Amino acid sequence: MKQDNSTSWQIPEVPETIRGGEGRGPEELALRAELAGRVAGIAERQGWSMAEVARRIGMPNGTFSQWFSGRYDGRFDSQNAKVETWLDTVDEMEAIAASIPVSPARVKTRIGDEITDMLAAAHMMPTLTLTTCEAGMGKTFSARAYQAAHANCWLATITPYTRTVHGVLQTVARAVGLTRFSNGELVGLIGERISRKSAPTLLIVDEAQNLIDDAINQLRHFCDEYQCGVALMGNTESYRRFAQWSDGPKYGQLRRRIFKRMRREKPYKADLIAFISAWGIEDPRLVEFLVGVGMKPGAFGQIDMTVKLAKMSAIGAGRELTLADLKAAWKNRDVEIGGE
Repeated sequence: MKQDNSTSWQIPEVPETIRGGEGRGPEELALRAELAGRVAGIAERQGWSMAEVARRIGMPNGTFSQWFSGRYDGRFDSQNAKVETWLDTVDEMEAIAASIPVSPARVKTRIGDEITDMLAAAHMMPTLTLTTCEAGMGKTFSARAYQAAHANCWLATITPYTRTVHGVLQTVARAVGLTRFSNGELVGLIGERISRKSAPTLLIVDEAQNLIDDAINQLRHFCDEYQCGVALMGNTESYRRFAQWSDGPKYGQLRRRIFKRMRREKPYKADLIAFISAWGIEDPRLVEFLVGVGMKPGAFGQIDMTVKLAKMSAIGAGRELTLADLKAAWKNRDVEIGGE
């Protein structure tokens, strides 16, 4: 049966005469009308189609469509029960989501400015840059913000499964908006899309520590051949790999193509304090504790998750955030090997 992908949720009028029977009494019909209204409200807010709602409920699309219209020939009570269970789950999830504190909007930091400067250098010159920071220090956040603010800029994220030359080409192709391509055409099609013609272009490659050396060399080719800036971003393993490259022909051309390297293994204390302040936390004792958390691997991410968990506890108890809440949250997260 063809799926209904419409997002129009006008509740149809139910026929005045409808066959009765077991599971189809007045109470079941009235409950169906109430549930249909709740389903329509949620689906309209989320922009879901009937097919998507049916999938989420776990009901065949045709059955759901007939139930929603009131023209279902089977038992309404059993279908009502499925829909009601789903609605209760949605309400529970929305309540949980509403109780989770929202992270601060982008905070201006020194490390963020340094990462942005590296991206801008690769974008405008164009050239190849290498930015390495430990996890949680804002690489990906800064890359996404830069991409959103600049035209002709693409972001490709590498995983352990896309680390090869072929995997990188596939990932980059999708990042630049290519949907139909053959493997033999990939390099040329990507090159045409990212070529620096009338305006600077930039390809940001995140999680670059996953790349094999030949894949890095392929990205260097885009910089050389098509004059597209390439910004490699990864953890400090990327920097160590670069330092270990030999002086052979393949590595020599990679070394000389890299315009600038940046390595930050620890966050700036002032940046951590700025992020903590953005959470509305000013008490020196709380700030000092969270700065210590932020100096551990994970940096801003560690602070963010610890504050969220602590605030949920404080809000649940109906009081202001305390140092005890933060310490308990850090302990309960249990993310540090070897104790506190």
